Amino acid sequence: MSTVVQYILYLAVLVVLAIPLGAYMYKVMNGDKTFLSPILAPCENAVYKVLHIDKNEEMSGKQYTIAVVLFSACGFVFLFLLQMLQGVLPGNPQGLPNVPWDLSFNTTASFLTNTNWQAYTGESTLSYLTQALGLTVQNFVSAATGIAVLFAMIRGFVKVKSSGLGSFWVDMTRIIIHILIPLNLVIALCLVGGGVIQNLHPADAVSLVEPIAVDSEGNVLENAKIDTDSNTVTVDGKAVKDAQIITDEFVPMGPAASQVAIKQTGTNGGGFMGVNSAHPLENPSAFTNLIEMISLLLIPAGLCFTFGKGVANKKQGIAIFMAMFICLAAALAVVAVNEQAATPQLAQDGAVNITQSTDQPGGNMEGKEARFGIASSSTWATFTTAASNGSVNSMHDSFTPIGGLVPMLLMMLGEVIFGGVGCGLYGMLAFAILTVFIAGLMVGRTPEFLGKKIEPYEMKWAVLVCLATPIAILVGSGIAAVVPGVMDSLNNGGPHGFSELMYTYSSTGGNNGSAFAGFNANTVFINVSTAFVMLFARFLPIVGTLAIAQNLVGKKKVATTAGTLSTTNGLFVFMLILIVLIVGALSFFPALSLGPIAEYFQSIV
Repeated sequence: MSTVVQYILYLAVLVVLAIPLGAYMYKVMNGDKTFLSPILAPCENAVYKVLHIDKNEEMSGKQYTIAVVLFSACGFVFLFLLQMLQGVLPGNPQGLPNVPWDLSFNTTASFLTNTNWQAYTGESTLSYLTQALGLTVQNFVSAATGIAVLFAMIRGFVKVKSSGLGSFWVDMTRIIIHILIPLNLVIALCLVGGGVIQNLHPADAVSLVEPIAVDSEGNVLENAKIDTDSNTVTVDGKAVKDAQIITDEFVPMGPAASQVAIKQTGTNGGGFMGVNSAHPLENPSAFTNLIEMISLLLIPAGLCFTFGKGVANKKQGIAIFMAMFICLAAALAVVAVNEQAATPQLAQDGAVNITQSTDQPGGNMEGKEARFGIASSSTWATFTTAASNGSVNSMHDSFTPIGGLVPMLLMMLGEVIFGGVGCGLYGMLAFAILTVFIAGLMVGRTPEFLGKKIEPYEMKWAVLVCLATPIAILVGSGIAAVVPGVMDSLNNGGPHGFSELMYTYSSTGGNNGSAFAGFNANTVFINVSTAFVMLFARFLPIVGTLAIAQNLVGKKKVATTAGTLSTTNGLFVFMLILIVLIVGALSFFPALSLGPIAEYFQSIV
């Protein structure tokens, strides 16, 4: 019962914090005064003055799209070169070499697209300068780009017979200065207070309490007798040749807290450390875990309420929120039940006691940190794949077959169950347009959404937005599956190995970034192919969303009549969820049948 209360508490805290944040974000983007305006408004105006930004500029959909693409292209070139030259640049106390071109290309595409897929170990690959000036900056601007595109779409619904969607540069400035910087400053300070490291010190080394021995392949030798004086290692009385005695442990340092904060709130994902938020210096306690976990969905959930205020229809925002929240709660329930029940192999015939007790946590603890347990690990896995975030505090590769299927499915649905900041909501709005169009055909009426007629032009782009993620995932993983060298990257064979491959392209195609942790992704083919998948899945929906917004902004409002389909009631919420699930099920059920579903049935036979 206490475990169930824990799950409910996580969801309740999320909702309680999201509502006021949503109201605050609406005021910021509407240009209204907030309690932070006396401090931040002068900073905003200074940026306009220095960069010669016209605060009242109105961009067309084409101009807005060009601004997004050019801004992203400049960021791509800068980050790519920063990695390629980090070996000769300052801010590199470890003396790390330049990053190989294929890994630089992959990492640049990853952080540019708000994916933060990491095919490298952060603390041993990237310098402090690259982490802070490259990755952290992209964490801010890529998140702000998604929110900016969302507000352009909101203006498409609100404005009547207009041509302007606002200014991309004004939107970016307000989002970064008024929303992302103050929010992440508070979170970073809380994380530092909780023990997350934040410094510029070079990595340190500490002496182990007891030395350990490893063989020539790096495997720890169990039950080894170690003589540090003679530097010899014996196992069962026999000397082990080429054995190495380890007496020190590598302890990474660096500005972690500042990057962890924005990686969570910006649904960027990734991690300062290679093992992400499972690392004790990146996520040391239950306190920091709660802050980081709630931050995963805080802005995406708050934007639903912002949307309701923005279109002057709070019920519409609540309806979209409820559709997302119901899917999230159902997904969390499935993961929680399967992880608490442990793996079928351990549970069969009662051979293993999985009953929870003081000395036995019960359930499937493989790949999970003891300080977090099953509840926090299951919640994090669900939140991070729903949020298009990708950071992890446990290894998804060690989840049960169905427990691992759900995070994969959340990414395959297009990252619209809250999804990324901005992009999750405008992706769900594309599904809403698809829903009202189908409903309109069923009752023989011209479909309408928020007082604007939905016509073939909007439908064509909405379908592309909805199918961008399935296309990226299926095409990418399909090509990878027939490339012989990719099989060498798998840690497992059979259905689980296929799940590792499918999860990789689901994560990159969904702009998520999490990994199954059993897949060696740092090869030239995988780095390049996943980079193109990430770019496609990010920018096609942006172009489609802005095209829809531009067409909507020029339309007149249609009067609501008795025959108008309500898009705020329970029936619409049900239909919206159904359409999202149908698209996901029809697109991915065959692939899922070859992976986690097949593995599940194998495990119970």
